[in-house]
Amino acid sequence: MPITVQISNSLRYLDFKTSNSNFLSQSFLIICFNNKILNQIFYSDISSYLPQNSCTRNFVEKAQEMEKCNGVCFTNLSSNHPITCFMAFTTIMLFRVLYVIYRTGMPLGKRATPQSFSTLIVLGSGGHTAEMINLLLVLQKDRFTPRFYIAAATDNMSLQKALVLDNSFAASSGFKGISAEFMQIYRSREVGQSYVTSVWTTLVAIAHAFWLMIKIRPQVVLCNGPGTCIPLCVIAFFFKVAGIRWSSIFYVESIARVKRLSLSGLLLYKLRIADQFFVQWPQLQRKYPRAHYVGCLM
Repeated sequence: MPITVQISNSLRYLDFKTSNSNFLSQSFLIICFNNKILNQIFYSDISSYLPQNSCTRNFVEKAQEMEKCNGVCFTNLSSNHPITCFMAFTTIMLFRVLYVIYRTGMPLGKRATPQSFSTLIVLGSGGHTAEMINLLLVLQKDRFTPRFYIAAATDNMSLQKALVLDNSFAASSGFKGISAEFMQIYRSREVGQSYVTSVWTTLVAIAHAFWLMIKIRPQVVLCNGPGTCIPLCVIAFFFKVAGIRWSSIFYVESIARVKRLSLSGLLLYKLRIADQFFVQWPQLQRKYPRAHYVGCLM
């Protein structure tokens, strides 16, 4: 079977993905319990109507002591409310993360009518963009629209190539409207940058990526290895956990990776963030069994 047909068939998996997004958002519930106990006993008023003797005085004193003990117990209980709420929230989030990991890569249901998917395409300098363009050529353009192209702020060539490619799509289909947008994002780590200094740049990139993802809220994320994709994919995974948007993440490892995955690919694979993980060499598929071998794209 030709390579392009294999990739196209693999990406048709997206037909099953977004049917239960409303159910997922509704399933994310945080229940807070706030029990208030009101216990007022007016012993002083009651004692005025009782006979004034030693038995009555002892009864009133013991009742007042019991009231003080109950007040202390209720105070301790109310002081533990924040801890209880925090533990409940942490438990719910943990189960939600485990549920998202379990459902990642699984079909959520099939829609009766075809629809288009808002698609985020992450570009990278050098061969990453060339491979991504080859991948985009096999997609059904009318199904993956609108398209949002994102490249690093220091990468000027990738967006120009994407613009030429998308204009050719529009010319061939005769579509006159705007079906694509082009954006830039701060790079998490420059080539050759030390890992120590990349911590700050990664935080800045995550903040910028979070703003972009709120604006776009894509249903599909396509990436193939540039470091720019890491904050975008992490935020897409967070959106799944929070029930904001179920974004299907498709990662295609670069053809330059023959024996081991890139850092971006390794993170997405180990953390189970990618819904579908593709490699272009059979030995990589044997080493990473959850990956799918699709042949060479170049």
